[in-house]
Amino acid sequence: MTIGVVVFPGTNCEADVVEAVRHLGGEAELVWHGDDQLPPGVGAVVLPGGFAHGDYLRTGAIARFSPIMAAIAEMASAGRPVLGICNGFQILCEAGLLPGALQKNVGLKFLCTTTEVVVETATTPATMGTRPGQELRLPINHFEGSYTCSEATLRELVEHEQIVFRYRHNLNGSVDAIAGVCNRARNVVGLMPHPERACHELLGSTDGQGILTGFMAAELAVTPLATSPG
Repeated sequence: MTIGVVVFPGTNCEADVVEAVRHLGGEAELVWHGDDQLPPGVGAVVLPGGFAHGDYLRTGAIARFSPIMAAIAEMASAGRPVLGICNGFQILCEAGLLPGALQKNVGLKFLCTTTEVVVETATTPATMGTRPGQELRLPINHFEGSYTCSEATLRELVEHEQIVFRYRHNLNGSVDAIAGVCNRARNVVGLMPHPERACHELLGSTDGQGILTGFMAAELAVTPLATSPG
């Protein structure tokens, strides 16, 4: 199985994700946003960080209409793992694959630093390689990373344990310090921090390895994709 890493005009972390996956022993392939189908053999998808379509109009609001998103929605409906990192998280929210939305950080400040996040649940593809309560040091790099949702949605997130990560220090003003969430089926996960930038000792932290290795393991655990005759 191969992990597809989607490239939108303006994304800039796709190569980082591919390198991190390969460093951890997995296979990864770049996928162009204008394609209407995923390549054969792709069993999981990562939407990477960056500035899809320059973040014009609203972050992720244009990218959600890219042809590849229909194929990703089908993959998500089939229960296969989908991970959105930073801008990818924003796109998944805009596409309705995850609840809530991302808005400008409190104080209107761009944040580029390393912060601590706490794992809230280990029952998602992104947290299979972690444990609840574990604290991870991960980089953040965003201006519109403040998670927001209605009070009713927040109650549902708490009730169904869909809050995947929380910030130890809520730098961007997210509701309930939320750093990442999952869908009700638990196979689609989005988070603002960058695990792919924390997979090498030289980068200062290897805490992102558990997220990506869990995601890779989840891909292999799902029933293999059907192949076309011939």
